[in-house]
Amino acid sequence: MNGRLVRFRRLLEHARSALGISFGFVLWDGGTVPADLPADALAIRIADEGAIAALLRRPNIDTLANLWVSARIDILNGTVFDLAAARPAVRSRALVRSLDKKLLLGTLARFLCVGRGGPFPLRDIPSGAEGGNAEANRRNIGYHYDASNAFYALFLDPSMVYTCAYFTDWNNDLATAQFDKLDMVCRKLRLRPDDRFLDIGCGWGALVCHAAKHYGVRAHGVTLSTEQLELARERVVAAGLEDRVTIELRDFAGLDGGFDKIASIGMFEHVGIANHPTYFRTVNKLLNAGGLYLHHSIARPAKRDDKRFRRRSSEYAALTRYIFPGGELDHIGMSLANLQRYGFEVHDTEGWREHYARTCRMWHDRLFARYDEAVAAVGSVQTRLWLVYLAGCSLAFERNTVGIYQTLASKRVRGPSGLPPTRADLYR
Repeated sequence: MNGRLVRFRRLLEHARSALGISFGFVLWDGGTVPADLPADALAIRIADEGAIAALLRRPNIDTLANLWVSARIDILNGTVFDLAAARPAVRSRALVRSLDKKLLLGTLARFLCVGRGGPFPLRDIPSGAEGGNAEANRRNIGYHYDASNAFYALFLDPSMVYTCAYFTDWNNDLATAQFDKLDMVCRKLRLRPDDRFLDIGCGWGALVCHAAKHYGVRAHGVTLSTEQLELARERVVAAGLEDRVTIELRDFAGLDGGFDKIASIGMFEHVGIANHPTYFRTVNKLLNAGGLYLHHSIARPAKRDDKRFRRRSSEYAALTRYIFPGGELDHIGMSLANLQRYGFEVHDTEGWREHYARTCRMWHDRLFARYDEAVAAVGSVQTRLWLVYLAGCSLAFERNTVGIYQTLASKRVRGPSGLPPTRADLYR
């Protein structure tokens, strides 16, 4: 056994004792820490010593992401959720302060001349992708949504809804919660037969089909994903809704107006803060006088000032680089101010944070259960990337570091809004 491995094993044993770590480690020689680690115990597997060298040279989330998607660092007998639950409830800096500095530095110094190895599958993904113009928007949307319809079908509900579900009971299954979400959107919009309804970013067509089938509207959906368009149109035909539902591959900014009701469910996150004025002006222009607009989007907590708010954490930067290029989150105050600034009257805002924590957890667990099928559809790198993304999102919503809100607004008019005096009927 070489000296590096001996010292590293000693460091891990010390860390487990000093920090009260309950999970184990499996090292690149097949040995374990502790030595008597049960075969079925939760553990972090380190596939090669180059993984340690890579983290030592660049100790950041990008390095960790590359090591994760290439399985050079892996979790055995559990998931990200299990590891998060087992992690000591102390801040990272406090963890480091608890360690023997001489042992720590002496051990890590032995990895300075070790090659970092490979591969680094995410290295060539550009950072700082911007949205705004039609070409950039289509490219960014295609990156995320055109992976494979078969891949998304592995973890979404049967209606293929890829936005926050709504749990009238926390024990409801995903299909029930997504049906209830679609119905809640329709009820909040007060959809009526023959309303002209627009769904901006319609995905695989679940909402437009639900609205046409159950509320009799004439629905139009737009998407920038060719994969979504193809399946959405097939679903419209299968449901016999061709006379009431149309879907096209188009940027919503190029549409003509005259819609009675508009929904934007999980699309706004792709717009980018610099493009918010154009976005809200366009939605207002498309909406008939007194028409209703439902704005459903993820939002970050506001900071003491906008300068602090615009600073991106490393996790946020990684999310927009590897998962949602061009994406950017506002805070709920910014959304409300922009709605008022660009001609809307705000009526209701409802937080769904805990609903999205549960939705993402369900998506993760469903994908994890069908891991081999996912790898066959899109490869191991994307499968592992999506697993950690879904788990990270669920934990972020659970820990209240990010939120999601549904806001109902109308195109501002002088006089009555036309809404009923209470919202009792929404929660029947």
